Amino acid sequence: MYWNWKMSGIALGLCFFLTVLIIKPIGVSTQFVIFDGIAVSLFKDDISYKDESTKTGYASSNAYLNKSGGKYAKAVSNPINYSFIFVVAMFLGGFVARKLQGANDSCSMVPDVHKRRFGDSRGMRVLLAFIGGVLVLWGARLAGGCTSGHMMSGMMQTSISGYLFAVAAFIAAVPTAILLYKK
Repeated sequence: MYWNWKMSGIALGLCFFLTVLIIKPIGVSTQFVIFDGIAVSLFKDDISYKDESTKTGYASSNAYLNKSGGKYAKAVSNPINYSFIFVVAMFLGGFVARKLQGANDSCSMVPDVHKRRFGDSRGMRVLLAFIGGVLVLWGARLAGGCTSGHMMSGMMQTSISGYLFAVAAFIAAVPTAILLYKK
């Protein structure tokens, strides 16, 4: 069963709408910072610790994790929460969707537009996707949130900053795509 971009967009929109309505706005890039904190805590004891003087009861030697009264420090100490499960579910959902669609030409690992510009190497495709992902995540942290939080959840809540972020993202993305793919 293959979903075209229209069906996928409608499904994504419904998922976002229901999540914002029932639980809370979606954002995922902070969870990668939390994961970093969890990894560092294996080697450094004071990355997250109990501190009753803070709003959340947790603090950190790391200024970023100590933000919002230790909110992120608490997430490092107690990582199994809605946001963590959401990020894990994104990976699992992508895997399940790929398996349900089966192996057909429209789900190729190396799309035709990529083959024409960079060749048909799967390794090159994965490397470029990884580099792109690192750049997007780095930009998300600089912006204080990702496209999920700023653009998709923000626009759904009619936030002016969400609309401004969307415009800025497309102002950067369209010329970049033209530059990379020469069309």
